[in-house]
Amino acid sequence: MAHRDSKFEFDRRGVLFVLSSPSGAGKSTIARKLLEVEPGMGVSVSATTRPMREGEQDGREYHFVSTEEFKARAANHEFLEWAHVFNYRYGTPRAPVKKMLAEGQDVLFDVDWQGAQQLFQLEGGDVVRVFIVPPSLTELEKRLRDRNTDSEEVIQYRMKRAERELSHWDGYDYVVVNDDLNACFEKVHTILQAEREKRSRKPGLIGFIRERQEEAVAMGLTTR
Repeated sequence: MAHRDSKFEFDRRGVLFVLSSPSGAGKSTIARKLLEVEPGMGVSVSATTRPMREGEQDGREYHFVSTEEFKARAANHEFLEWAHVFNYRYGTPRAPVKKMLAEGQDVLFDVDWQGAQQLFQLEGGDVVRVFIVPPSLTELEKRLRDRNTDSEEVIQYRMKRAERELSHWDGYDYVVVNDDLNACFEKVHTILQAEREKRSRKPGLIGFIRERQEEAVAMGLTTR
């Protein structure tokens, strides 16, 4: 079932809304804020082999699985996309995403550039890719250190990976600089709202326009 516009009852396909960023650039915070203002939006909860962190809950932030289970599920094609990130595996379970799409929901993805590319290859025009970047690498390093959750080795690894991730900026539909969290969030939310209104996402709009054309004929506004 396609999503319907609440006022005009247009059928609309859901948006697969992808957020990516280097670690520490604000992707997770913006995703959380987006879900707060869009309670009807579905969210893709990734599976991962990394250990659970303090405060996390299985099935909320991630589905935490063993490496053996992850490999078995990947071999069984149960992921829409998956990748190695920081020596761990992350993947998007296929079944729940397909279910949400069948119900006409927009779906939020928190994935890296590899996942964004794989999703685009599979789902094409329904995928909207947004890349969030820090104002500078100096600021990014400061944010990583201020979190006080990583060792020096991990921070340096994340910084090197950030440089590689930035090189893939042109694989995204939108690039937003996070120099101010609230301003960045407003831009991301505006992108989502605009993408929902695209003509190509509204097959139900055809019937509405035809009705208006018939109305014009009845009013004598056209000779057709």
